[in-house]
Amino acid sequence: MAIDRRSLLLGTLAFVGTARLQGAFAAAGASADDIAYVSAMRHAQGSYGVLLLRADGSVVREVPLSGRGHDIAIHRPSNRVAAFARRPGSFAVAFELDKNSPPHIFTPGDGRHYFGHGSFSQDGRLLYASENDIETGMGVIGIYDVASGFKKIGEHSSYGTGPHEIMLLADGRTIAVGNGGLDTVPDAGRVNLNVDEMEPSLAFVDAVTGKLIAKHDMTGELQSLSIRHVTQDAAGLVWFGAQWEGSPSETPQLVGSAGPDRALKLIEPQGKGGSDLKGYIGSMAVSSDGLTIAASAPKAGHVLYVDTRTAKVVGQSDLKDVCGIAPEGAENFAASSGFGVIRYETPRASTITERELQDVAFDNHLRRVG
Repeated sequence: MAIDRRSLLLGTLAFVGTARLQGAFAAAGASADDIAYVSAMRHAQGSYGVLLLRADGSVVREVPLSGRGHDIAIHRPSNRVAAFARRPGSFAVAFELDKNSPPHIFTPGDGRHYFGHGSFSQDGRLLYASENDIETGMGVIGIYDVASGFKKIGEHSSYGTGPHEIMLLADGRTIAVGNGGLDTVPDAGRVNLNVDEMEPSLAFVDAVTGKLIAKHDMTGELQSLSIRHVTQDAAGLVWFGAQWEGSPSETPQLVGSAGPDRALKLIEPQGKGGSDLKGYIGSMAVSSDGLTIAASAPKAGHVLYVDTRTAKVVGQSDLKDVCGIAPEGAENFAASSGFGVIRYETPRASTITERELQDVAFDNHLRRVG
């Protein structure tokens, strides 16, 4: 199934050019140091973009997108950012935080689509992206050369179907992959094609060689638990957030952890567990001190906070359509919603401050710069 890359690139560049003339790169004099958070968003009239925000939630500038964005990869030493289209997307946009130069627009190539996530190498020379081999239905990790204008130079297997969030771990060598187990193709939109046969897993892949280091499969009663989002705590353990594709009455816990040499383990039961969260975790984040995990549940309007040392829930806050979550300070978090709210709160669910942006609906992910 071929993607018309030339038409896509021309259309995206035309959109970016128009938006820039309309002042989308505002806030003259602002520097990269002014930017604390980055998030994809949409306006009420239907246009899309990436917002660069100060620590107080005010807007530094906006980078337009030709379609709906999803997650953001950031390499702070080089001030580079890459925003990916929402699954099953076919474009990505890269730009620099401290420059108003036109962004780079790139695509996954023929026979591939993005799942909305990516991660830079530690030195910033490479960008990794979660992708689908449309013909085979198997997941791949696309590899892009930053210096060559984000030219695709190779790919590794994700060792599963439907890789969603991928994350380069603190060792700088291992990529954690949340293989959701679900197959999608652009022609079918966001319809999952293999729910009855899904095989979710958490895989650990060598970023250099592409070899599989370890893989943990969801089997038996948990086969319908689609692993989507990942983060890493201070001890090096990878935490995941999942989405339940089975019967609502059988919803398990949705948050758990694992390591290359440590089996999957779900958190301790809390209330009705996953059913309280409507079977859906939309984003994961770890506090700056690495001791608390936050998991957003937009369908339920909750953020769940988990102590990484005990794997027990320590707090749960309420915010309608909350999905974006990112660290704020050493222990606290920033949360964003589809209603333009950005809130700062503690893991004990105590609100510190809250701000609402007009004509802005934050998309699924909020990323801290730095």
